[in-house]
Amino acid sequence: MDTRKSLVVIALLAAATLLIVFIGLLPGAKVLTGSDAIRVLLNPDGKVDSILVWTLRLPRSLAAAVTGVGLAVSGYLLQTLTRNPLADPGITGVTAGAITPIVCCFVFLPWLSSTLYPFVGLAGGLAAAAVTFWVSKGGQGRPLHLALGGVSISLFLGAITIYVLLLTGPQSTSLLFWLSGGFQGRSWSHLSYMLPWVVIGVGGALALHRVIGMFALSDHAAAGMGVQLTLWKPVLLVLGICPVAGVAPVAGPVAFVGLSAPHIARMLKPRGAAWEIALCAAIGALIVTVADLVARTVAIPKELPVGIITALIGGPVFIYLIQRGHLQVRGHGL
Repeated sequence: MDTRKSLVVIALLAAATLLIVFIGLLPGAKVLTGSDAIRVLLNPDGKVDSILVWTLRLPRSLAAAVTGVGLAVSGYLLQTLTRNPLADPGITGVTAGAITPIVCCFVFLPWLSSTLYPFVGLAGGLAAAAVTFWVSKGGQGRPLHLALGGVSISLFLGAITIYVLLLTGPQSTSLLFWLSGGFQGRSWSHLSYMLPWVVIGVGGALALHRVIGMFALSDHAAAGMGVQLTLWKPVLLVLGICPVAGVAPVAGPVAFVGLSAPHIARMLKPRGAAWEIALCAAIGALIVTVADLVARTVAIPKELPVGIITALIGGPVFIYLIQRGHLQVRGHGL
């Protein structure tokens, strides 16, 4: 797919995401019409409709879009870094590594400022990724090694999380909902809280797209073209985990986005790593905004965790990719 087609596809995906964000302003305990939503967006007046749109619904939908962008690019970076089609924030243990220490801080260190949670998540994600990559021979072993290593780390950390939840008492219900992934009650402060971390990951990936393109070939090829592996591998790993560190404290774990979005982007065959990254981000944003809209409208006045909806969407997509043989990273497939 040439540059012009890639730009058109990304623009269409972005337009579809904005449309879903707008549609997300309408449903709820009080249903708004399209004209009401447009009026309030253009001229906020501080009344009930304005509060519903600007305080409750718009920041939530935008947080979902930013989450999708961050998780999709994180999955893309992890898959490219390891040249492993099974790598993603969940399967590599990165998500569990970020979530578990945040839960422990919430329960055992309640005085700790929540603004430090992304740093806690970053440290935990890096530690879990390091162990997983060690198990899978630096990420260069068979895809099965990476999957088994990541699942083992995730199960171990999940057991710790469950044990901590058993100690929380009445707080466990809210924590359980957060651990299912969701955006209920998310505000502008939550959006501003996660946005810098996603920008670091996505912006860094775009800035280093040439290095990423070389890494996608092989270590030997990258080294032959002058890439310092000992420098850029850790840099790309940190860039891949930064979005998860920012997203996890706000949205909890959101499944399958980081795994499926990069493969869908590669199926469209854009030209070059930069376009792959941009396309991947657009696909991730659309997936999560759609999942959030479904989660809050399918059972009004209650709502489902977004992580359940993304799993229901991503699971069949992942199975389809396996069946069609599209599960690969620049020629490195299952």
